[in-house]
Formats: sequence, structure tokens, C-alpha cells
Amino acid sequence: MGWQTADKQAYTAVENNAVKNRRPMTPAEMRLWQELRGNKLGIHFRRQHVIGTYIADFVSLKNHLVIEIDGEYHLTPEQQESDRIRTIYLEQQGFRVIRFTNSQVLTDIDSVMSRIIKSLF
Repeated sequence: MGWQTADKQAYTAVENNAVKNRRPMTPAEMRLWQELRGNKLGIHFRRQHVIGTYIADFVSLKNHLVIEIDGEYHLTPEQQESDRIRTIYLEQQGFRVIRFTNSQVLTDIDSVMSRIIKSLF
């Protein structure tokens, strides 16, 4: 099912970027992945998964949930507009999108996980 979320025309280029992004995870991504990986919540998550022409940081395809971890560059007006357009697209594809800052993940993982769990059910 995973490959079916990708844009067929752009898949190769986008997937190559996704593969590159899987290797150097940010500290916040590593921290959250430790909580999500291996079906620890009873839910399967993928990381750096292609949806259309976008790469979701984390996604539960079964639950139609995308989790994005935003670094400081997401505070720029240009990136905020890009994120808004991306969110609209993902929502049009049937996904719910929740966002956390790097700081939230690194300093308050319990609240982050609580919000994720609430979003799943």
C-alpha cells in the first residue's frame, strides 16, 4: 500500500530524497522514532514516506496520520506558506497532519506522545 501514496510521475526523484533523508535524522526525529518504531503503540509507522510529491517525516498509513517535526527554518514566512500548502494537500489525500517543533520533541516527549495517541484514536 505504501507506494500507492506517491505521485507516479515524480516517485523516483522523491523516493531518492526520502532515502537520503532517512540516514541523517535530526536529534528530534531520532527521539520520536525511538517512541514510534517497532509498533510500540500497536500502530505501524513509517518514516520519510512519500505521499504525492511530499515526504512525510512519519506516517501511519492505516490511521491516515502524518507527523511532522519542524526545525527553526519552519518559522520563516516562506516555509510557513509552503507547510500550509503541504498540509492542505495531505488533508485532501485523507491524512490528518500534526506538527511538533524540535524543542517540543526534545524537551516534552510525554506531551508529544499523548497528543499522538489522542490523534490515533
